[in-house]
Order: sequence, then structure tokens, then C-alpha cells
Amino acid sequence: MMDLVIRDVDVVDGGGGPSYRADVGIEGGRITAVVQEAAAAGCQRPVARRVLDAEGLVLTPGFIDMHAHSDLALLRDPDHSAKAAQGVTLEVIGQDGLSYAPVDDRTLPEVRKAITGWNGGGDDIDFTWRSVGEYLDRLDHGFDGEGIAVNAAYLIPQGAVRMLAVGWDDRGATPEELDRMRRLVADGMREGAVGMSSGLTYTPGMYAGDAELTELCRVVAEYGGYYCPHHRSYGAGALDAYREMVDLTREAGCALHLAHATMNFGVNKGKGADLLALVDEALAGGADISLDTYPYTPGCTTLVALLPSWAGEGGPAAVLDRLRDGDTAERIRHHMEVVGSDGCHGVPVEWETIEISGVTDQALASYVGRTVRESADARGEAPWTVARRLLLDDGLGSTILQHVGHEENVRTIMRHRVHTGGSDGILQGDKPHPRAYGTFPQYLGRYVRELGVLGLEECVAHLTSRPAARLRLPDRGLVREGYRADLVLLDPRTVAAGATFDAPRTLPTGIPHVLIDGRFVIEDGRRTDVLAGRAVRRTTG
Repeated sequence: MMDLVIRDVDVVDGGGGPSYRADVGIEGGRITAVVQEAAAAGCQRPVARRVLDAEGLVLTPGFIDMHAHSDLALLRDPDHSAKAAQGVTLEVIGQDGLSYAPVDDRTLPEVRKAITGWNGGGDDIDFTWRSVGEYLDRLDHGFDGEGIAVNAAYLIPQGAVRMLAVGWDDRGATPEELDRMRRLVADGMREGAVGMSSGLTYTPGMYAGDAELTELCRVVAEYGGYYCPHHRSYGAGALDAYREMVDLTREAGCALHLAHATMNFGVNKGKGADLLALVDEALAGGADISLDTYPYTPGCTTLVALLPSWAGEGGPAAVLDRLRDGDTAERIRHHMEVVGSDGCHGVPVEWETIEISGVTDQALASYVGRTVRESADARGEAPWTVARRLLLDDGLGSTILQHVGHEENVRTIMRHRVHTGGSDGILQGDKPHPRAYGTFPQYLGRYVRELGVLGLEECVAHLTSRPAARLRLPDRGLVREGYRADLVLLDPRTVAAGATFDAPRTLPTGIPHVLIDGRFVIEDGRRTDVLAGRAVRRTTG
């Protein structure tokens, strides 16, 4: 007697092949039976304590968000419908080289301040952990020992590692500091991380040279992990930055996953194919590469991230001191508006493309939903005057939407055979990017059903089995007997993202059921009280 049978469902099993009708049985958190065309073939149908008639619905593996910023949200929000309602059953966190483990008593406050715009300040979190293993244990424990809303895998943040060993100095690491960083990465991998991330336009990770990154990637490779860089430019130097990551990981013998791989700003319009040509050349030469994207054109980050790297040396307190000093602030402005700062990917900032999406101080809420230029025009001020004041008054916590993408590039890149889905979803702010609540139904509704950019079976493979393979998870990402029962039931005729830029926290439609570990976390379109998520640790299989 099984726990559940999903009867007469169209299975899109994640492997990319044609769908088929089947009864699917679940017991003890795993798929125990997949009986194709049971009724028509006269087979004995699986028997269970509960039968769900799924006529008209499609069953897929749970979706894997390869680039998530839920590092604290998983610990503060047991509901977490932002991801659960999309059908996400696993998130990969610890992204862009900045997260909360490993840390010590000195660096934890610095990290919290540096990424307040991504995750909030964390005043509502009890930071009882310091190591990667302790953080993963905390995720396992979740809320009152019951777990978290969805599963989570973790990348060791290279910027946080550098903070521990080197600090915020813009210089190369000494041999002793490099040895310490190697040990920290090895410890994190042994404790269950799936790889290492970098934020090479964010301080202090961006201060690392290629030789340093290569040595750390060698450690990651020893443990079967992968390197996930936010590389040094998505603008003027994008192709060179991608090539840099390919070359250093091949030197290190390490698998590479290109984070939110896109070609933005005017200099890259129509150049998505150039990126894919570079990837194809490397794949043909034996490189192990994958990438993720979100199905939208605007990006999202923090306002402080646009500053030149030299302005970030010394950490958040030093940044604020530089902004307060008139001469230094003018030098920052010149780099941003005239030279093209490395924080803005080598492109002079266009303030009409920078929309404020969130502030930590609600006294500044009037800025939200307006571009910096719009706010400047309304006040009769220069855009830099507005941006500088906002950075100071909001303590570097403001988030932005950056309207610099190209639809042609988005469609071109998502078709590639090593593409996976990642939301890059920042859940903070009054007006967050809708990708946080809408990425996966946006793929299935807009780019599959409406535009036909991808077929349903192919798209599901991008969102399930491909990321599971990159994470080296041998029992996730497919509808197969023996696999974990992390599953999504969706209506292909109605699935759609509800989130828009005007209403970014609207939940999707057409996803009535989501199961994690064989338990309903979404049932009949509503969030249950089930907390079936756990930390998913690196495997060696």
C-alpha cells in the first residue's frame, strides 16, 4: 500500500523525451512506481492510501533554482511561497561570493552590512553558526526542528573566504593567506557545499587575481564541486570576462557554471550568439560548462554595487566615509558617469536605466519605483546628487532594477544545450524584481506556451535534470522509480507568472500541486504547513 498514487497524469519526466500517460506511485518520500498507460494496457494499477486524479495535468520533477538569494529567507519565512508556489523544490544559495558562512565574529557584521540589500540586515535571525557545516545544520533544523520550506544546496562564497583571510584590502594574497583560503574552501566542501561562488564585481572578492582563483578552484575540483562566478563584466568586457573564467577553470580542472549568463548594455545588443560560440568552443575542447539565466531583460542588484572597486576597499564603513568626503565623492562620480566603473561593468552609468526597487529606511520610500534620473528631475538636482544621498541615508542598503538587457539575447541563450534556470531572485525591497516570484512559470507560460521558444519537454529538462546533473544529485531531477518524490503538477494551458514589475509579489497560476519528499507543500494552489526542505549536501557519486 503506497502513500499516494497520482493517476492518469501526463508525465514530462525531465529527460527531454516525449511525454507519456502514467500512474505514479509514491511511498516514503520516493517514487516507487511509474506505470505507463496502466488503464489502456489492462495492467494492475498501483494501490495507495490516497489517489489523486490528475487528468489534464502534467507531472514534472521539482524545479531547481540554480541561482537563489534565499540565504536568510529560508530561516525567517516558513511559508516561502515565493519559491514553493513556482514549483521550486531546491534552491542553490551562497551566490555571488557573499553569504553567511564561513564567517567569524569579525566578518559576520561586515557580511551582514555588505549584503543587506540582498537579504535584509538579519536582525530577526539568531546567527548561531560560523562554519559551512553549522549553517547547513541550521537549515536542516529550520523552524522548531521541522525543516525549511524547500531544499537548499550551498556554494562557498569566495568573497567571504577572502574576508576571513585577507580582509577588504585591494591586493594579492600572501602565501600564508592563500593557504588559509585553501583550507577554508576544503573545510566547506567536506562539510557539504556543492562548490564555490564568486562575485567579481563585488568587493572584496573582486580583488582576487586569476592565479588565486585558480588555486581555490583546484581545491573545489578535488571534491567534485563546481565554480560559479559572477564574472568581472557583463558589459563592455563581457566576452573577455567569460573567456577568463573558462581559461582559469580549465587550468584548475574544475567544472564551471556561469551565473546569470547574459549579455547586457548597448555594447552587447545581439551578441548572445557570441557568448554561445565561446561556450561551444570550450565544450568541444573538453571543458565541463553549464550556465543559468532568468527569463527577463532587466537585472537587479544593489545601488552600491555600481561604485568603482577602489571605493569599496576597506568595507562598508570605508565606502560611507568616501561618500561623505566631497572630493572623493566627485572622483567616484567621474568614474561612474565618464570613465565607466568596473562596478557598472565598464559602461558609463545611464541613470535613466537605474530604478530604485527597495530601501531599508522607509522614510526613503518615495524613491522606490522611480529611476534615479526621474527622482533627480523631480527635485531639480543632478542624478549623482540623488544617488549619493540615497547611498548615505540608506546605509548602502538600496536595491535597484537595471534596465539594460536585450530580449534577443535572452531567447538565444535560453535555447542552449547546457542552459539551466536560475531566478537570481532578491526577495527584499518594496518593489523587487518579479523574477523572484515568477521565473519558472514565466519560462513555462511565456517562453513555452506563448512564444514557442522552447518545447515543454525540453524546457522542463532545463529546469530539472540538467541542474541536478550539475549538482551531482543522483536521485533528483527525473521522474523515475527510486528517485526522490520532489514533484510538480501543472496545467500547461494556464501556467503563468503572476508577478509583474508593478505587482512583483503576485503568485503564479496553473501550478496546483507541489510535493517535496512526497509531501504536499502546495495543495490545490495553497501553501500547506509542511516543512519538508532540508540542506542538500555534496555527494561523491
